[in-house]
Amino acid sequence: MSAPLTVALLGLGEAGGEIARDLAAAGADVRGYDPKVAPPPGVDPRTDEADAVRDAELVLSANSSHDAAVALANALPGLRPGTVFADLNTASPGVKAGLVTTAGGAADVVDVALMSPVPGKGLRTPMLVSGPASDRYAAMLTPLGAQVTVQPGPAGTAISRKLLRSVFYKGLAAAVVEALEGARAAGCEDWLAGNVSAELAGFDEHAIDRLVDSTHRHARRRTDEMAAAAEQLRELGVEPRVATAAHDLLAALRDQGDPA
Repeated sequence: MSAPLTVALLGLGEAGGEIARDLAAAGADVRGYDPKVAPPPGVDPRTDEADAVRDAELVLSANSSHDAAVALANALPGLRPGTVFADLNTASPGVKAGLVTTAGGAADVVDVALMSPVPGKGLRTPMLVSGPASDRYAAMLTPLGAQVTVQPGPAGTAISRKLLRSVFYKGLAAAVVEALEGARAAGCEDWLAGNVSAELAGFDEHAIDRLVDSTHRHARRRTDEMAAAAEQLRELGVEPRVATAAHDLLAALRDQGDPA
């Protein structure tokens, strides 16, 4: 019988804590460090990052984008060549690539993008991973129940795909929040919520082509429409952040298509 996988968690907050708990329950030998959060049951507490990683085959850094580089720098004294250092933070592709440079030969850095919220899923959260050691990362965690998809390319490739999706998904959510806030002030929130739901339910495989084509073709008219929408939101006491951004994009498309 093979020895259990030794995993170090750097960061034991909402995401790291759930993943650490699931790893321990799946039979991994888990140790962790977080300056503010105590480790969950089954996780061996360590005194700092270097202490946490010193005997780990796999390191999962689940801090924040601001702390990603710091966590790796603090862990460097305890890392050993061949260790897989997985950064699970939602940082930019440039930050992820920078971690590879920082690590040098001390560890094999992989870029992991968590593709859905971790609470309630833990280790089963879908993961997209890139970097030369991605196959090793998948081989380590898949037997323990993780859902890992290897994305060919260097570190930064996986998070790039997640962030591009975020432009759409988080932007859509922001637009809905702003529109409903305005509708609430105008006394028609239920009507707008139903209208938005019906529009989203009607999307099919051709919806993206229709949206992109019509946005370019009708940029001039829609620029004026979004100026009026932003003005209405201000009259209702709502700051038109998303509406203004949409207006500016449409205006740029309008000007690109106008030789004058």
